[in-house]
Amino acid sequence: MKRLVQSFKIAFSMYSVFPIPHVEWKEENMRYVFCFFPLVGLLIGGAIYFWIWFCAWLGLSAGLFAAGAAAIPVLLSGGIHMDGFCDTCDALGSHAPLEKKLEILKDPHIGAFGVMGCALYLLLTFGLWTQFPVRPETAGVVGLGFMLSRALSGFSVVSFRCAKKSGLAASFSDQAQKNAVLRTSAAYLVICGVGMLYLSFAAGALAILASMVVLLYYKWMAYRYFEGITGDLAGYFLQMCEIGILISCVLLGGVY
Repeated sequence: MKRLVQSFKIAFSMYSVFPIPHVEWKEENMRYVFCFFPLVGLLIGGAIYFWIWFCAWLGLSAGLFAAGAAAIPVLLSGGIHMDGFCDTCDALGSHAPLEKKLEILKDPHIGAFGVMGCALYLLLTFGLWTQFPVRPETAGVVGLGFMLSRALSGFSVVSFRCAKKSGLAASFSDQAQKNAVLRTSAAYLVICGVGMLYLSFAAGALAILASMVVLLYYKWMAYRYFEGITGDLAGYFLQMCEIGILISCVLLGGVY
């Protein structure tokens, strides 16, 4: 039980800004981190759900609503996944050999491709939120999407090949209790999938399909250009998965 609690604390201290007591990062404390990672998404999704209805209640403008909705996931996650997204954009944009790409991923400085990628991502996210169909069904689907993306991310970290033996993804993959992570990830995926389909069959089905397509692309891209996944690539996947779900809600949010 103690190890589960310690893993819970590490998951929230690493992947969110929620105040959590310090926990020592040692092997036995990290085994179940990805069992709790989707719960971070549940809280972020809940914050988005609250923001949607708070803005509707106050009658705020579409621009202010969209700006807040685009900012909340970045702020509550501490920007860790957006950082990985930017690093991956830099590495992919370099068209450099493998070793150089991996060096770019490790570089703490952001390059031109990372800046452009981040700006375009946030601009597109903002635009999509201005068109978001504010209904309980769509709010629920997009909220569950933050949980779904993290369940898929945890699944990928313990299932996909790592690009290198060191680094964050490799550390978590090596020290994870993989069977437990796979079982809990499957449970989260079922809960999210059933919930999305129940809330809005059309938008939910498209959101699930979009998530699976992004996951397959992520694996292909990681193996093709990096020979495996890294922590930064996992962040890239998370951001792409979430915008894919948002697109699904905008496209089919008005259809049951």
